[in-house]
This record gives sequence, C-alpha cells and structure tokens, in this order.
Amino acid sequence: MARVVVVTSGKGGVGKTTTSASVAAGIALLGYKTVAIDFDVGLRNLDLVMGCERRVVYDLVNVTKGEAKLSQALIRDKRVEGLYMLPASQTRDKDALDFAGVGQVIEELKSQGFDYIICDSPAGIEKGALMAMYFADEALVVTNPEVSSVRDSDRVLGLLDAKTQRAELDLEPVKAQLLITRYSAQRARKGQMLSVEDVLELLAIPLLGVIPESSVVLQASNQGTPVILEESTEAAQAYLDVVYRFLGQERPHRFIDDEKRGIFRRLFG
Repeated sequence: MARVVVVTSGKGGVGKTTTSASVAAGIALLGYKTVAIDFDVGLRNLDLVMGCERRVVYDLVNVTKGEAKLSQALIRDKRVEGLYMLPASQTRDKDALDFAGVGQVIEELKSQGFDYIICDSPAGIEKGALMAMYFADEALVVTNPEVSSVRDSDRVLGLLDAKTQRAELDLEPVKAQLLITRYSAQRARKGQMLSVEDVLELLAIPLLGVIPESSVVLQASNQGTPVILEESTEAAQAYLDVVYRFLGQERPHRFIDDEKRGIFRRLFG
C-alpha cells in the first residue's frame, strides 16, 4: 500500500526540496515506484533540483482543476527507473489548490501502483504547507542546527498532530522523524551551532539522519541532479543512509562526531 510522506519544516532554506529529491531518488533506486510532488505553488523549485524543468508542460494545479490528466503532468526521470515528479504551477497563486483536488490526485497515484508519494512542502505554516501535510502517513521534519529553525520545526510538529487527515479521523498519528541538515560536528563542538543532542532534546522525535554541511549539495542542485546520485560524496552517502533507515534497515549514524577529535580520543584516551 502506498505511503504518503511529507517533507516539511516551517522555515525556508533548510533543504526540504533537496531532501525531497534525494529521498525520492534513493527510494526509487532501491526498487520502489516513487513520485515527488512539488506543493510550492508560484515558486516551484523541485523540477530544477531534479533536472526536468524544460519538460514541464502541465502541473499539479492543472490536474486538480481538470485541465490535464495526471499522466500528462507526471514527468518520468531519465536516470532512475521508477522515479517520477509532479511539478507545481509557477503562474497560479497558493489558493489554486484545494484539499478535494489534491486528495483525488493522491488517490489516483495510489491506484497507479506508486509505493511512495513524497510531498515537498513549501516554507511557512500557511495553506500550502497544510495542504502538503494533510494526507501524510509519515513526515520527514527537516531542520538546520540553529534555534530559529528548530523552533519552527517544533511548530510544525504541532500541526502534524492536529491538522492532518489522520488527526481528523482519529487514526494513528503521522509518524514524524527528524533530519538535521547542514551540520558541522566541528562547529557544534565549538558552540557555533546546536549539537545533534541539543536538537533531539528540543524536538523529541526519532533521528532519521544527519546531512553534513557540504558545497556539493548546492553544486548538485544547480546541475539539476539529486545529490544522492553524487555517490562518492559524504552528502550522498548520508542521504543513502537516511533512505535505508527510512525503509527499515539499520544503519549506524555518521557525520555526527568530529572525526579528528575522535582520532585524538583513541590515541590519548
């Protein structure tokens, strides 16, 4: 049965779209039919990160309004078998989407055999973000190790508990897991950013993974490539770990400790 997963945070610029693209690509690489949906109406970016912006003809709003069939709007990835994306509109405003229309799209995707439906949430906690999370079974809460980002993520956790279809129907709550991005163990040790332990204490949800701070992430996005496909990089390895954990496989957490400090600890106790 298809799982609907929202990638959310509240604060902009924390890496939601990068995460949506890489997690969707990673899940598809492991053999699951996966679609990533961009909910950022008016400011779409997922098509750029996934390298298919020139192939956009119809979008999510067109489908919900009956102006195009879902099959016309879905874009199949050329690099990863089983990976698709559904772009947001760049010309409509955020009120163009409605819950009934989005619900129909979600149900049609399920009927077409998709295993995972990844919903890339816009920033903020307004209608677009609520739309992206409403039908979710699971949530990846993305945060940077800074106070403002963590505070906004905490607000989103409250919405996941109260403003989703699962909450309204009194079903099992949306399963939320934490992804910390742009993390530097060295900077955390120096007190220049929150540590992983600090973030976990503040948000109190399971840690899915830590993505190290890396220029590769921006480079990959500018090239239209999900960073998880840059296999030799630490960022790609971190996202692959995240995907394996998300799918239920145990993986040791990496990129949390300052490796140099760890060496000195081993040498000198």
